Amino acid sequence: MNDANRTPWVVGVSGASGTPYAAAVLRGLLDAGESVDLVVSRASRLTLLDETGIAFRDAHWRDDLRVWLERGADGKPGTFAVDEAADVRHWAAGDLAAGPSSGSYPVKGMLIVPASTACVAGVALGLSKDLLQRAASVTLKERRKLVVAVRETPLNGQTLKHLVALDEAGAVVLPASPAFYAGATHIQDLVDFVAGRVLDAAGVPHRLYRRWEGELGGAQSRGD
Repeated sequence: MNDANRTPWVVGVSGASGTPYAAAVLRGLLDAGESVDLVVSRASRLTLLDETGIAFRDAHWRDDLRVWLERGADGKPGTFAVDEAADVRHWAAGDLAAGPSSGSYPVKGMLIVPASTACVAGVALGLSKDLLQRAASVTLKERRKLVVAVRETPLNGQTLKHLVALDEAGAVVLPASPAFYAGATHIQDLVDFVAGRVLDAAGVPHRLYRRWEGELGGAQSRGD
């Protein structure tokens, strides 16, 4: 794609548990033909290593990303096929001169999946301690879509205040809360439900979960 016509979604991955959510959102964006600018925080690399055994390295990010996205939520390698030609650009978390650090850099919006309470606090307070937080602050000031998929429990009063501040600033606060009416039979179904809700909030089409149609019993019929 010509860079002059490129308008990506920024996807920020923070250090909270839930790297399968990030992988599902990334796959959903790429399946929809969207461009992606990826920011993987330093803390999230430790979580990714712990949850999947995958080391995400700046010098080998494309190979590491492919292995990550091919893996299912149950840890099974090769579950998904990844398009080698997918439009993904990676920015190092410490690169505060990166494209997404400026409001003049064209993007559609930003999705933080998963969002830790430390990340929530940093964005709510405008700390911009790394590229993930800086890009989120830029997204808010430019009045672009910001979806924050917080994945912590329980939440203390201070974090709740930070989430209210983000809501008041225009962000979509989206807890990573799976639902069961879609007839989940596998851990991937629960992960895909949350990823689908993130994409819903962003306005990106997908087919990650069965939508509610006003009729009871859909989950049971799917399981028969």
